[in-house]
Amino acid sequence: MTAKLLGANDEADFESAVRILLEGGLVAIPTETVYGLGADASNPEAVARVFAAKGRPANHPLIVHVADLERARMLSSDWSASAEVLGRTFWPGPLSILTPRSEIVPLDVTGGRATVVVRVPRHPATLRLLAELHDAGSCGLAAPSANRFGEVSPTTARHVMTDLGGKIDAILDGGACEVGLESTIVDCSADPADILRPGAITRHTVASTLAEHGIGVTSRTHAERSQDTNAIAPGMLRSHYAPSTRLEVFETDVLLLAARQSHESAGRSVEVVPRPPDDFEYSRSLYAMLRECDARRADVMLAVLPADEGLGTAIRDRLLRASADR
Repeated sequence: MTAKLLGANDEADFESAVRILLEGGLVAIPTETVYGLGADASNPEAVARVFAAKGRPANHPLIVHVADLERARMLSSDWSASAEVLGRTFWPGPLSILTPRSEIVPLDVTGGRATVVVRVPRHPATLRLLAELHDAGSCGLAAPSANRFGEVSPTTARHVMTDLGGKIDAILDGGACEVGLESTIVDCSADPADILRPGAITRHTVASTLAEHGIGVTSRTHAERSQDTNAIAPGMLRSHYAPSTRLEVFETDVLLLAARQSHESAGRSVEVVPRPPDDFEYSRSLYAMLRECDARRADVMLAVLPADEGLGTAIRDRLLRASADR
């Protein structure tokens, strides 16, 4: 099998993607965060194919993507005030909400858990795709990142083809991802709400938005998050987003330079991950840069961590997990 490459703006290709999904196939879909590996969340056999294609453990939950806030509410048995505020404020957009699952959501999607993670993505082609699937009776698209489990996420259709081209039915090419990092995940079943995974919607933005409505939120450090072995949401494993080449990360350029000199003195080849001028560009290009450096097959890759604030918190999280021992 070789995945069909479909154009998101080509009407025949778009309808082909809808048809494949409704027939139980797998289609990689563009979003503003990363490319997702989409399957009809209402179809247990299709969902099982997602886990098999990725090599993903069956107890790791998938994010269900839906077309709008109303559809998201339908997937929850107890849609909280914090979920309503965040959904109204940030959807469509790079934020996912963990909420108690309703009976509509198969347990295959949630890894057997009583909660489900839902999101309304911001890519126009995928929103249209979701609307057509809903009209055909689907509860949404179960869509983790379209790559092998634990490895670097894809931000272009070419990345998906490299990783999964022989394991899925089609790739809907909607261009390079605008944000480039996975969504922020907030546990809205908790009181106060809890930020489980940092992303482009920053902890300050989440906290200030909820505070306007008298709702609290907690946010743990990367070290605290990494100690949690109960992966109630995607992206919580200590080692994740990892290239094949060993990655080392540093707080400053001076420390990176010293490490580079040490490695090269020992005869090891080194690739340095470029540091863009701002965190927005760093976020957008991080995974592409990791893939490019990894493809050169050096002995080690080195990267500088951004400050632990704003969008930098999410970039740090991905780099620290990518550099963790496997």
